[in-house]
Amino acid sequence: MSRHSTNPWVVLVIICLAQFMVVLDATIVNVALPHIQSALGFSEASLQWVINAYTLVFAGFLLLGGRAGDLLGRKRLFLIGLVIFTAASFLNGISSTSGMLIGFRALQGLGAALISPAALSIISTTFDEGKERARALAVWAAIAIGGSAVGLVLGGALTQAFSWRWIFFVNVPVGIFAFFAALRLVPESKDEHAHKGYDLAGAVTVTGGLMLLVYGLVNSAQHGWGSTVSIVSFVAAAALLVGFVLIEQRSAEPLVRLSIFRVRSLTTANLSMFLAFSGMFAMFFFNTQYIQRALGFGPLKAGVAFLPFTAGIMISAGLASALAPRIGVRPVTAAGMVLTILGLILFARMPVNGSYASDVLPGMILASLGMGAIFMPLTLVATTGLKNEDQGLASGLFNTSQQVGGALGLAVLSTIAVNHTNSAALANPLDPASLPSIVHGWQWAFGGAAVLVTLSLIVFVALLRKRDVARIEAEARTDDQPVFAS
Repeated sequence: MSRHSTNPWVVLVIICLAQFMVVLDATIVNVALPHIQSALGFSEASLQWVINAYTLVFAGFLLLGGRAGDLLGRKRLFLIGLVIFTAASFLNGISSTSGMLIGFRALQGLGAALISPAALSIISTTFDEGKERARALAVWAAIAIGGSAVGLVLGGALTQAFSWRWIFFVNVPVGIFAFFAALRLVPESKDEHAHKGYDLAGAVTVTGGLMLLVYGLVNSAQHGWGSTVSIVSFVAAAALLVGFVLIEQRSAEPLVRLSIFRVRSLTTANLSMFLAFSGMFAMFFFNTQYIQRALGFGPLKAGVAFLPFTAGIMISAGLASALAPRIGVRPVTAAGMVLTILGLILFARMPVNGSYASDVLPGMILASLGMGAIFMPLTLVATTGLKNEDQGLASGLFNTSQQVGGALGLAVLSTIAVNHTNSAALANPLDPASLPSIVHGWQWAFGGAAVLVTLSLIVFVALLRKRDVARIEAEARTDDQPVFAS
């Protein structure tokens, strides 16, 4: 099928449907975590693996997914990923033990790792650089971030109306529909000049290294930084990650061609997104805990409480797409980071006996407006100005930055929260008397998230120069209309 044999906006709808499902699944489980913990016997410390088993495998194999898409064809990898993701969703829904759920969540992450880079590459090769691609990426940004918040609403509704298992079963009909729609309507594209090679060793070492790093962080919260398990985990993680770099330097067909980091705009966008998402991703985890356990909201009500968050992201993504070509990518992104930091600082002040209107909503509004303004410009910076054959790698890198940042951020901030919660509260977390100490830990976690986004702002301002984004702004500025305009 040729590139233009199908209306590109029809292609965008299909691609965004699948990506919405992938992003939604990263957060849909948050509202259901208390029910999953009770049903399958998760401990307080191990509960985060329901999230991180998905995000870590997702992150670790994103680069292989992007590379495989360049070689085999982006549409083909997209379809394979949909099959794996949909099947794993069903298996999650029928899990009867904590180990089964964690294992199938990891398999689901593998499917997502094939879908996401292929999807972003399809967008980049379907829409020409300039205003059309900026408009498409604005929709992508709204879906990618807004899907996280919608996942909380849908997760609450399904958990309360049926059971936690339906947060996984709901993916099955969506995945089947997306598969057949993509099979018929999405055009194929690949790097015709690439050699047929896969860096499986690179994918295994980077995934293993990241998982051991997160495991060490989680273990340190329970047994201390000096425990044998923590030290061994960190040393093994460092060895695997160093091995990954060495493999990439010597491989004829590396998973990550390290020379791509010489593109200053790409490197800055990825590092900034890594740090920003480290703080933003954990916000969902701790906010849903606070809203349900401190404010006493049920799953559905907790999910609905995040609707202003979705609205804020949709509004700010649209504003960012309109303002970035006019006033510059750098000011828009920096303003988004400042708003996100202010929102997280407000979350860090949430009291034990707080209220939604005064203690949650203000921070939620600021953070959502900030996050939408961060995501869309950074996506443009990370994917514009590259050769067509590098789109898969660039897409994989950008998605990896988000997912690795989210997984490590959640592990680090969860460790901070546990370290600032007394042992009596950790032993009896459902005891009302434990709530003040647990909320105190969450406050420290939100403060840590604000620090991470602040570091992202510093990196972004220090590294990205006006000349690095001049081409992006010139191509997006084809007329005075915002990129969301028809």
